Amino acid sequence: MTKPLHRCNWANPNNPRYIAYHDEEWGVPCHDELRLFEMLNLEGAQAGLSWETVLNKRDSYRAAFDHWDAEKIAAYGPDKVAELLANPGIIRNKLKVAAAIANAQAYLRLRAEGSSLDQYLWAWVDGKPIVNNVARQEDRMAKTALSDKISKDLGKRGFKFVGSTIIYAYMQGVGMVNDHDATCFRHAACQQ
Repeated sequence: MTKPLHRCNWANPNNPRYIAYHDEEWGVPCHDELRLFEMLNLEGAQAGLSWETVLNKRDSYRAAFDHWDAEKIAAYGPDKVAELLANPGIIRNKLKVAAAIANAQAYLRLRAEGSSLDQYLWAWVDGKPIVNNVARQEDRMAKTALSDKISKDLGKRGFKFVGSTIIYAYMQGVGMVNDHDATCFRHAACQQ
């Protein structure tokens, strides 16, 4: 008889998208520029809501935001903003839509400086994920001194919805931090 896999207790076993996200993405070091940009915006969209809500809308976000093409997003005008705010497939919040546009503009400035999100982000951790040994959900941090620093720096660069708690969740999501439960089957796999 096969022993069931132990997952982090936050992974909703009743939502196949959530399980796939936990098993295939969360905590896996990401160096894909498009996904890094997408996740930065989705983590900001999640503010005040559950990650599951955003995850369930991810495909709609991709379609609504031109598959996260930063150059297109940076040029969005009032008509496109009105279209987005009328789209039930995304979170229709003026500030969050405006933040995605500001983030695209800030991201393009970062690229114009000769950098990328990948280079910028991974330099904060010397190119290696921080590995935590989380014994219980209560032990998982919501933010750290490092997420405070990154948040502050991103804010200075013009990025929006990048508070420290959002950035720490982002770091977990893109694998800069491995916060899988120590007993989760993905903990060791994400260290490889």
